[in-house]
Amino acid sequence: MASLEYDYIVIGAGSAGCVLADKLSADGQTSVLVLEAGGHDRRLWINLPIGYGKTFYDERVNWKFEAQPDPQLHGRRIYFPRGKVVGGSSSINAMVYCRGLPGDFDDWAAAGNSGWSWPDVAPVYDAFERPVDAQGVAVGSGQLFVSDVRRQLHRSERHFFAAAEQAGLPFSADFNGPQPEGVGRYRINTRHGMRWSAADAFLRPALKRATVELLTNALADRLLLEGKRAVGVHYQRGGSTHTARARRAVVLSAGAIQSPLLLQRSGIGPGAVLQRHGIPLVLEQAQVGANLQDHLAMSYYYKATEPTLNNVLGNRWGQAWAGLQYGTTLGGPLSISVNQCGGFVRSHAGASQPDTQLYANPITYTLAESRTGTQIVPDNFAGFILCFQPCRPLSRGRVDISGASAHDKPFIAPSYLSHPQDVEQALRGAKLIRRLEQTAAMRGFIQAPIAPALAGMDDAAMVEDFRARASTCYHPVGSCMMGPHSDSSVVNPDLLVHGMERLYVVDASVFPNVTSGNTHAPTTMVAHKGAAAILHAMR
Repeated sequence: MASLEYDYIVIGAGSAGCVLADKLSADGQTSVLVLEAGGHDRRLWINLPIGYGKTFYDERVNWKFEAQPDPQLHGRRIYFPRGKVVGGSSSINAMVYCRGLPGDFDDWAAAGNSGWSWPDVAPVYDAFERPVDAQGVAVGSGQLFVSDVRRQLHRSERHFFAAAEQAGLPFSADFNGPQPEGVGRYRINTRHGMRWSAADAFLRPALKRATVELLTNALADRLLLEGKRAVGVHYQRGGSTHTARARRAVVLSAGAIQSPLLLQRSGIGPGAVLQRHGIPLVLEQAQVGANLQDHLAMSYYYKATEPTLNNVLGNRWGQAWAGLQYGTTLGGPLSISVNQCGGFVRSHAGASQPDTQLYANPITYTLAESRTGTQIVPDNFAGFILCFQPCRPLSRGRVDISGASAHDKPFIAPSYLSHPQDVEQALRGAKLIRRLEQTAAMRGFIQAPIAPALAGMDDAAMVEDFRARASTCYHPVGSCMMGPHSDSSVVNPDLLVHGMERLYVVDASVFPNVTSGNTHAPTTMVAHKGAAAILHAMR
């Protein structure tokens, strides 16, 4: 397309941007430009499901952000991987697909966001999902494949389920079903043994239309504004700055880290921050970059009494066998995530709803440096991981620009554990893992804990261990919060930026509060509802 003017401009080809490209252009007449700062996603380690271990530190497809030293985590700088590639983080994540608990969305509505309760969003999920059962049979006509891969899971799962039963935890047949509470097996976004990202599900169908254009390696610099109206974007590509104009709307879908940064660089944000970096103020909006939330996860490592995935992936012969199995059947350990089992449970009897997400992974690993950078290397002994993350943390951080250039690194201050209840919940989660450890089923599976071990720790030691080792589960949200009032939120329930015209934010940054689990699914839902709201407003 030669034109530099489009009906819509979507900034970011991640989980949300891919959906928007498809839905905004569905009539075949509406033109959409999608700008993606990264390159194309046709890479072996992206298409191969277990390949996210290779992309986790790969700067070619990963922004590799880093947070500021966190005072509650002994001054540690937490690593923030984010997808810098077509498909965004859906191209490099662990593919676990969880809608979130119904109460998560009822809370959104209770905060004044009409149309975002569980009864409102559940039909949206139903419409775009295509469940695939354990026999590989897909049901429905949705575009996003959600696969039940139980036949590929490691047999050591039986120890986790037995331990959970002995610990009194319920079982859930499907975390996305009518009874999501309990332990069970995670569904993942794969199709025929390959990753099925947002780009596969939504962007590629959109690109078949002549009205949709994707520009890769196009870094959005700042918005083109006429007064309080968004009319386009300035972006950098090929060493030059370009301008594209939008006739109807500009939509930010750059994610919870970069959407608020783009607003700030464009003069929309906290006046003091903008003044510090010499950016003229267009709209004073202190909430841009505020309300940053994330899941903080804690892992415990064990040597096992029987073989685990380490015995396959931790040596060359096993890797060769797994490669042969995948090459001939598109099955086996390379076809799925290592996040295989887990669930949403109550960490203590007083919890009113599930407050902790669990993971049970049949693998342990270390980090090693190589010619190509940091690599995740499976250990060469039988081992496994038990992990927990508090579902609904109350701590709130910020993300702000550190300079006026689009190339300046973001200033990320998560402020983990700054709310005292988050410290209490971390302790409850550690005690829950210890409860699982102490069951007969788990004692039979554990040869020895890998230090530091929970056994022998008192409450203070467990909290100290959490501060010393916990890290993000890669679910940042909330930095362009949705709400009915401009003094406490960035976008309204239709995802239009308060005080602006024709400027929307549609991605995980609009979450009022983080959902209880993995965020790709709810981000995809938000994008569908956002697209519908935009199309309705433009009628």
